[in-house]
Amino acid sequence: MAASATLAMSAKSAELKASGVDVINLSVGEPDFNTPQHIKDAAKDAIDRNMTHYPPVSGYPALREAIAKKLQTENGLSYRAENVVVCAGAKHALNNVIEAIINPGDEVVIPVPAWVSYIELVKLAGGVNVLVPAGIDQDFKVTPAQLEAAINERTRMVLLCSPSNPTGSVYTRQELQGLVEVLARHPQVAVLSDEIYEHIDYTGAFTSLASFPEIADRTIVVNGVSKAYAMTGWRIGFLAAPLEVAKAVTKLQGQTTSGISSIGQCAALAAYTGSQQCVEDMRKAFERRRDLVVGLAREIPGLKVNCPQGAFYLFPDVHSFLGKHFGDKEIATDADLSMYLLEHAHVATVPGSAFCLDGYIRLSYAASDEALIEAMARIAKALAELK
Repeated sequence: MAASATLAMSAKSAELKASGVDVINLSVGEPDFNTPQHIKDAAKDAIDRNMTHYPPVSGYPALREAIAKKLQTENGLSYRAENVVVCAGAKHALNNVIEAIINPGDEVVIPVPAWVSYIELVKLAGGVNVLVPAGIDQDFKVTPAQLEAAINERTRMVLLCSPSNPTGSVYTRQELQGLVEVLARHPQVAVLSDEIYEHIDYTGAFTSLASFPEIADRTIVVNGVSKAYAMTGWRIGFLAAPLEVAKAVTKLQGQTTSGISSIGQCAALAAYTGSQQCVEDMRKAFERRRDLVVGLAREIPGLKVNCPQGAFYLFPDVHSFLGKHFGDKEIATDADLSMYLLEHAHVATVPGSAFCLDGYIRLSYAASDEALIEAMARIAKALAELK
């Protein structure tokens, strides 16, 4: 397995920072907000109530019921509590589903650019990645024709993320319908829908893949509290799946992690059942930052950007800078460019090659306005110095 490029760049950034360098870290996919107070209070209360014993493997019934209700009321999905499994973050949920379904040699279709862990999780299960590229000219979204061409008799799963990490692209309902029509023709293919950025959506019209009846009986939804509620460190995610998949994941989880943090689950219950104003407040802040960063990026000559409709990432095309030099050092790849920006501009980014699409870099705008303005100024200066 390859190491996580996002975590590696974040570690390198922290190393420089510890040595006294003023680094602005735009490499990490984490909200810069703190967990809302009512959620923290629920966790404190759970400790006082001695909710400190082994929880059920698949999660507390109250939390699973709350998640099923959220899926029904917000997404129009008909999952019951028995279809829900609580995991140690969405990454753990993804791993559980892939391990439960994918056998050695099974093919998994993944549109790229894609989050760094998808490819490695499929490899870990013995599966074969089939990568379908979609660049900035198609807003980083694959077409039905591309999807159809990637599926064959060995295909066992299609993995889709909308809103996307690393691009922030969001598939419209009409675009998803086109993909669903392809998937409907291939009943052997499971559909894994990573919806962790659901609430950081600027379109006002998020659509879950599981809401399409043609594929609902073989779609698995993965989500969690990390991004929407600024709860990355609590490590609570979930999957909602057909019953046979939920049972298989529960069996797997029972032999690996067992039940997930009891205190974290109590906090997640408060997140899903309490006021959702905190979610909307953070979404608005991210949208304002999106507008700020896109505007600044478009002022940089040679940087090609789109306007992401969700998440908190910008994925600019940097092909025009490849082959240029800083002194006697050539910037041959996007990885070279990311390292150059870290070492000379003191801004941490992630190369697009880490997400399986060369010639791009990922910037996270989950940072203060002041930090973003300074970071973009540093990037602009550093890029202008390349000859």
